[in-house]
Amino acid sequence: MARPIPAWLAPTSLEEALELRARYGEEAIVVAGGTFVGILINQGLLQPAALLALRRVRELAYLRVEDANAAGRPLLRIGAMTTHRALERSPLVQRGWPVLASTFALVASPRVRNQATVGGVLADADYASDPPALLHALGASVVARSPQGQRLIPVEELIVGHYETSLRPDELLTEIQVPGGLEGAVYRKFRSRSSEDRPCVAVAAVRREGRLRIAVGAVAERPQYFPEICALAAGQPTIEPELAREIGERYAAAIDPLSDARGSAHYRRRVIAVEVRRALEDLNRIIAARGGSQSHA
Repeated sequence: MARPIPAWLAPTSLEEALELRARYGEEAIVVAGGTFVGILINQGLLQPAALLALRRVRELAYLRVEDANAAGRPLLRIGAMTTHRALERSPLVQRGWPVLASTFALVASPRVRNQATVGGVLADADYASDPPALLHALGASVVARSPQGQRLIPVEELIVGHYETSLRPDELLTEIQVPGGLEGAVYRKFRSRSSEDRPCVAVAAVRREGRLRIAVGAVAERPQYFPEICALAAGQPTIEPELAREIGERYAAAIDPLSDARGSAHYRRRVIAVEVRRALEDLNRIIAARGGSQSHA
């Protein structure tokens, strides 16, 4: 039996998109770039009554920097419909947040990155995509809007499970905000299968104002972050090899990894310990090269 064809909703303004989102609620699936949603529909995993396409809402595609936010740091504001490719190639991002540009350049192929959007990759909450772990480690937040107003949600509170977010049925993710003022930031992507782009283990390590933040992705339903383990490096100008090894081992012990085609739980646990250590070694080199000075990167 043929599947029913969903209604196609194509607003041309944010106001119209918000009204349609509130009207249809959970009956409509939001389509940004469509690279992930299209796969789920083709596989029969989604059978929406309607598709709310945001491609024509041009006011949601932008990259801007505010000189300072409330904490006195520069703030990168990314419209939800900004493509991976636009972010990857932006001189603004390459200059101020190079780790974002290099990480988004690792996603799939240019063909996919020309379609996939920054808001879409977060709203999809796909555990095996690259950007969520990095944005989590960077302390990024998203703006969720509805006809009733808007709220700011930290990325660490946005993704709550496999393909699940804390967005309400009447809300759209409209913006991503990434603070700067970093001493250094690293993203490492470990692939276990050369034929596949998706990571087996992803590690993002960031240091800001002497505080370390590590998020491990692709190993559980959401990025994994343990502030009590990161606190072991508090006050350390550099992370010594023994401490880097200890933090890696503690992360591996604290995470309950899943098993899938890219690796078993046992295999992932071993990789986590190694990749967290290597990320901290990379972070040390970046900070040393900059003389420990503050940077937007």
